Amino acid sequence: MINISSAAQIYLQGLLTKQEDADVAIRIFVAQPGTPQAETCIAYCRPGEEQEGDIAVEYEGFRAWFEGRSEPYLEDAEVDYQEDQMGGQLTIKAPNARVPKVGPDAPIEDRINYVLYNEINPGLAAHGGVVSLVEVTADKQAVLQFGGGCQGCSAVDITLKSSVQGTLLEQVPELAGVVDHTDHSFTENAYYS
Repeated sequence: MINISSAAQIYLQGLLTKQEDADVAIRIFVAQPGTPQAETCIAYCRPGEEQEGDIAVEYEGFRAWFEGRSEPYLEDAEVDYQEDQMGGQLTIKAPNARVPKVGPDAPIEDRINYVLYNEINPGLAAHGGVVSLVEVTADKQAVLQFGGGCQGCSAVDITLKSSVQGTLLEQVPELAGVVDHTDHSFTENAYYS
């Protein structure tokens, strides 16, 4: 899944030994996987912070948890550590983090992001706007955040109902609805005021 170099393992082990909790591990995941904004992250993971579906891997002196949902996006990923004049730098290269993986068995979040970034956002970009997924609620509502020219735009309700919601419900039929989570009181960049 992911290759953590010997130098990176030594560096991570050193960081973990400085933590108050002796059982702290690391957790590696991809935020916004399969989108242009995908970011591969390494975070501390205290006991009990691992999530259902996470995969545990034991290294020399520490444990790493890999988010199960991120597994296909972490394929061929590499973590390395290089010393330099400033001390050193931990680098993560995940060539598949931004590649959409939206087959019929893909998680609902991945399929929503695929529709947002490939079908909806190109149209919104003409007005300087963008929309992103915040979360999918337990009752299958997609909570969205508008930005750019869409934040504070007087036509955002029309955009949400006629374009975004319609497209998402058609492309991801198990969705029950779409909710706008944006603070539209900020109108500085709004396309229509």
